[in-house]
Amino acid sequence: MKKIGIVGLGIMGKGMADNFLKNGYKVFVWNRTKAVAEEFKKKGVVVCSTPKEVTEKADITFEVTANDQSSRQVWKGKNGILKGANKSKILVASATLSVKWIDELLKQCKKQGFVFLDIPLTGGRIGAETGNLTLLCGGNEKVLNKIKTVLKAISGKIFYFGPEGHGMRYKLILNYLQGLHMIGFGQAMKMAKADKMDLKKVAEGLADRPGGMITGIAKTAYFRNPVPVTFSIEWITKDVSYAKKFAKDLDVSLLDNVLKEYKNAVKKGFKDKDWANVNTLKE
Repeated sequence: MKKIGIVGLGIMGKGMADNFLKNGYKVFVWNRTKAVAEEFKKKGVVVCSTPKEVTEKADITFEVTANDQSSRQVWKGKNGILKGANKSKILVASATLSVKWIDELLKQCKKQGFVFLDIPLTGGRIGAETGNLTLLCGGNEKVLNKIKTVLKAISGKIFYFGPEGHGMRYKLILNYLQGLHMIGFGQAMKMAKADKMDLKKVAEGLADRPGGMITGIAKTAYFRNPVPVTFSIEWITKDVSYAKKFAKDLDVSLLDNVLKEYKNAVKKGFKDKDWANVNTLKE
């Protein structure tokens, strides 16, 4: 049975730690806020003092921090993941990060001969807590196939997109498209409201056509605030910002509009609200 390391205990990291434990794995964790990590001690998790220590003790280490800045610190700091790694370990970036940083990181891992996968996650709080995340993978497919049994402890679906960095690229594309769909639902409802239509009937209709998971989330949040927050406005703004940098000079005006909507919500003090609340903040 492989030993699992998790660096970062936010919504995703907590859910992953719980589900690896439930499936009989030995789990080692580190979190910047020590009190959060200490909560896991009573469950049988080993709390480590540094990301380096996590990596030294685990066979597979997952990094699930907030953004490029925090990710860089836990990977390349003096007591970071890379300091505890060797060629027998599997290192996994599961935070949503920029293409620039993920490419720098994978090059560093290749230079040192480390096994590296990028496996960002989707599925939100519910997916993390129930062990039903969708994993978006990049890296050596043979390595991925070797650990699929391990990954089943935290996931319902596993998708492979190609070499290192391609899982992250897909995640940025995905979150841009999901953000676009969310904003589009809000604008459709704005049209219905302006013409005094029955908003609940319109929302029910949209849940059928075009339908889909994001429409369902948007419909529910339009009439009732999500509690607890599943994915904050702060984090979708960060992800779409990274997607914009990934797009570079391409004509992606729709992406620009999505980013503008979410940035405006952050400026108005709504960064901690659920991302689906973007459609009701002005109303």
